[in-house]
Amino acid sequence: MIWAFRRGKFSGVEMNRLVLVLLLLAPAAAAYADDWAAPATREAFSQSREYFVRVVPGESIGDTYGFAGEKKGRYASAEFYRRAPDRSYRLVAEASLLNPVAPVEFFVADGGHLATLDNWHNVGYYELNDLFQATEIQGFPHSVSSIRWRTGPVYIRQDQKTLLVTVKPGVDFLFGMETGQYKYCEFEKARRY
Repeated sequence: MIWAFRRGKFSGVEMNRLVLVLLLLAPAAAAYADDWAAPATREAFSQSREYFVRVVPGESIGDTYGFAGEKKGRYASAEFYRRAPDRSYRLVAEASLLNPVAPVEFFVADGGHLATLDNWHNVGYYELNDLFQATEIQGFPHSVSSIRWRTGPVYIRQDQKTLLVTVKPGVDFLFGMETGQYKYCEFEKARRY
């Protein structure tokens, strides 16, 4: 389009309209774009600093939504470390995760339990149908490779036993860090949770 403008194919008024339309669409396009940094090894500490978990990315891009035919391989893994009496950390366990590449976010409770949230390059595509009905999932904003099913904070609550995931203001899921059980919570008109 810029080439056509330089060649004189658009009038000044038409170009102003075009620029206005592009400016109006730019924030919407950016909000639904799929620009992901490469997965990297990351660590998260528990609040007490008694534990930390290192998550090492997997190589199974072919197991993510929209990447059929790509390389499949090992899934992401987690290394669990616990503080020793000399204040160093010792590896106490390793586990393969359900994330083909890497979790988008992960949290470690004071008891050493790990919770992972979503998958690299595929927010909302893993087991979301366990939490919502198909019509609810269709109502969430979609991008090329992700479903934006949550907005707001995600954190381990003060009890260190539950992870709070905000779906939208006033609507949360509480996940048990030890059991994986969950509850859907919503504020009612009487402000009862």
